[in-house]
Amino acid sequence: MAQKANVRERTSQAWDLPCYQAVFKGSAAELAPVKTDVFSKVSVRQYHSSGNITVVDNWEADILSPRNLHPDPSDGNQERKESLQDPCNLVNLLNFLPPLYFPLLTTRCNMSQLGRFMVGLLSGVSLIVGTIIGSGIFISPKSVLFNTGAIGPCLVIWAICGVIATLGALCFAELGTMITKSGGEYPYLMEAYGPIPAFLFSWASLLVMKPSSFAIICLSFAEYVSAAFYPGCDPPVVVVKCLAACAILTISTINAMSVKLASYVQIFFTAAKMIIVIIIIVSGIVLLAQGNTKNFENSFEGSTITAGGIGLALYNGLWAYDGWNQLNYITEELKNPYRNLPLSIIIGIPLVIFCYLLMNISYFTVMTATELLQSPAVAVTFGDRVLHPAAWIVPLFVAFSTIGAANGTCFTSGRLAYVASREGHMLKFLSYISVKRLTPSPAIVFYGIVGMIYIIPADIDTLINYFSFAVWIFYGLTIASLIVMRYTRKELERPIKVPIVIPGIMVLISIYLVLAPIIDKPEWAYLYCVIFIFSGLIVYFPFVHYKVKWAQKITKPITMYVQMLMEVVPPEGSPE
Repeated sequence: MAQKANVRERTSQAWDLPCYQAVFKGSAAELAPVKTDVFSKVSVRQYHSSGNITVVDNWEADILSPRNLHPDPSDGNQERKESLQDPCNLVNLLNFLPPLYFPLLTTRCNMSQLGRFMVGLLSGVSLIVGTIIGSGIFISPKSVLFNTGAIGPCLVIWAICGVIATLGALCFAELGTMITKSGGEYPYLMEAYGPIPAFLFSWASLLVMKPSSFAIICLSFAEYVSAAFYPGCDPPVVVVKCLAACAILTISTINAMSVKLASYVQIFFTAAKMIIVIIIIVSGIVLLAQGNTKNFENSFEGSTITAGGIGLALYNGLWAYDGWNQLNYITEELKNPYRNLPLSIIIGIPLVIFCYLLMNISYFTVMTATELLQSPAVAVTFGDRVLHPAAWIVPLFVAFSTIGAANGTCFTSGRLAYVASREGHMLKFLSYISVKRLTPSPAIVFYGIVGMIYIIPADIDTLINYFSFAVWIFYGLTIASLIVMRYTRKELERPIKVPIVIPGIMVLISIYLVLAPIIDKPEWAYLYCVIFIFSGLIVYFPFVHYKVKWAQKITKPITMYVQMLMEVVPPEGSPE
């Protein structure tokens, strides 16, 4: 059967036009355009043959016409036979209407069609492991060691970060199975606190947190790739930035093209990055067995532990673990989320903790604390000292690791833009779905463009601190929403219910992570971050809450041309 469109109801006088003929995947169809003052309606009658029985299916769609022009009756297009690739792809109805219409289709796609390829348990574990194990474990060891001052406290911080990530993931597992909507923190903040905190999250996340994370990962990828061509010296900044931009462009294109392709790419790069992880871990175990334990003697001597230093060390360690909540961004695309969401967390995060601890121990088998801090690329230095002729393997597979993390981040973050826009909190076209590929392609393209802007500053450490400060504000609010909804939304079904003490601990940790660096070493960047988050209120009240008319006059033609260019349609049930 042809897919029926969800039609906007409008009252206006119809004007009958000639009927056009078409073929939808071998089924005959008639198109009858009807002109109105603002919107044009297309009535489609399709004939399906099943054996000796012919079924007639009538359906309609609205088309938005930017101009009030009548077709020329003498244009000779009384009857045309054409072919449509997909009955859902109503954008191709443009082929059957007179050229003067220049129409825009506003049919709707259901969210259940978004990503016809659903994400199962294997893909879920791959997404968690693949997104977490990215650039962090290859760039954060220096920063964690710098802020702790010794090997012993450094390893303790890595273990604590793993415990925090696990506790946070358990809280998000309850939220994700209680509210099975995509978009990560956004739907939980909306349910618990209302639209303003949810909007501020989408505002900060789409413009700061997610794109800066994307930029950090792609810059790390570019640094490791370019390091192979500039042995003994730092690669030029221009080369690094250009490579990072190419990575963002490639990943965004893959994710905009196909959910299935993006999922397969994620599985491939997860397998590839596990190879380099295993190589480093096995090499470290062999070196330990050979007696290379000198660096672990008196490992707590020389430590410089302060409240702010621990906070910054946790920032960098937790940056390496960031991604533990990624499945909550695609809950609607998970097969059986009640089972696969918690299982993916239980399998994926402990695996990451195990790998991270062993990798750090492996680094310290061949490098002292001073040598590690002086290394331009920790994993490359490890490879040069251990693998010798095969040292080229390390930068290659580190590049695979980082590009896989970037792919996972892009795969999930496009869904946040989609969900926020679907609720009317972002530009409407960001929620639109490609009728050919069933992906939120406008959201992904937007995300890629903003990510490219963030590659301009080349200081990765500053980006990480800026990102971590902002993200832990909203992690704390989101986990606190779990406690709030235990009392305000008791009627919601909770397939997973964590002890209340776990979200309580996580809220306290979030408060510490937000306040400790500010108290210990105040910086203007933190104030700018807070000002930017709350500046979203300047946008929220006129454009979202009151919906001023002049803004809609600007965004409507932009939406129209984005639809025509990208062949995208609104999701079913999105606000007008």
